[in-house]
Amino acid sequence: MKVALIGVGQAGGKVTERLVRFDADMGFDAIQGGFVVNSAKADLQSLEFVDTQLIGADRVNGHGVGGDNELGAEIMQSDIDQVIGGLDGRITSSADAIFVVAGLGGGTGSGGAPVLVNNLQRIYDIPVYALGILPGRNEGSLYQANAGRSLKTIIREADSTLLVDNDAWHEQGESVEGAFETINENIAQRVGLLFASGEGMDGVGESVVDSSEVINTLRGGGVAALGYASELAADNSEENIRTVMNVSRQSLLTGTSLPDATTADSALLVIAGDPDVIPRKGVEKSRRWLEDETGSMQVRGGDFPLQSDRVAALVLLGGVERSDRIDEFMERAREAQKQQDEPNEDPAEQFADDRLENLF
Repeated sequence: MKVALIGVGQAGGKVTERLVRFDADMGFDAIQGGFVVNSAKADLQSLEFVDTQLIGADRVNGHGVGGDNELGAEIMQSDIDQVIGGLDGRITSSADAIFVVAGLGGGTGSGGAPVLVNNLQRIYDIPVYALGILPGRNEGSLYQANAGRSLKTIIREADSTLLVDNDAWHEQGESVEGAFETINENIAQRVGLLFASGEGMDGVGESVVDSSEVINTLRGGGVAALGYASELAADNSEENIRTVMNVSRQSLLTGTSLPDATTADSALLVIAGDPDVIPRKGVEKSRRWLEDETGSMQVRGGDFPLQSDRVAALVLLGGVERSDRIDEFMERAREAQKQQDEPNEDPAEQFADDRLENLF
């Protein structure tokens, strides 16, 4: 799958750079260069492997929007011609899709990404998807409220929105900085493999996945999720039937970017590994199990030939917005917004409360 990748904001920039590096290191050539837009100059200067563009210099002087996603949206809309101009020549006729990457809890990414998606939809006739990162439960109320508003808007604008919950892909007990590093690394590996599906360079699978399978899985719009798991492979395909079934189950039940999201309108199962050891029987059994587990009759499946001593399963789910995880997050976002809307009381006023009498 050939994709044009555009990061917006700090988190969007870091994830975009990780994806570009992973794609280059693996030799997939699925990403047609990365491009990152931000209102914070320092964040752009830390990126080495992508081209960058500063926006909003006349409003915030390169210092970012301080978590104000309404300002982030305004800046993107004001500078949209400059941004679209910067994309000239980057989105070519060979691109199958555009992905806009953003952390949904911040300011520039949260506010700017939906605006950028809206404008890209008017210009290009290929799918425009969003890759959105949700804040974890322990992140502040501002991030929860921002993400709720941003998610509601970007789902409306994008052809599909692939969500990554910050609580999904990191180890318990990690520091905040360490957790973000782990999350970004996991996003790069999993989403990078999805992009590369159908672009395998070594060996020929029996039923190779191509970009149309990904696009058709996401065709229904709404929210998408991605699962992943891998195990060491045996030397012959018969011994790997159980392995393929195990990694397929794990990728859906314990390895998705949106934990507990298992009911879906559509799904794609990709088995990656050495084509000589991928068992057709195991792939077909896993695909039928995925149909039963997701409740979807639109379950596609195929191989991704890859020289590796492991067998991996990628599960792409389309139409998972009815999941408990989404309901729980939106409730958190509404509560955070309610807290922000309530007027802040002056702490000094409690000492003027007449319900307590003075001593003298």
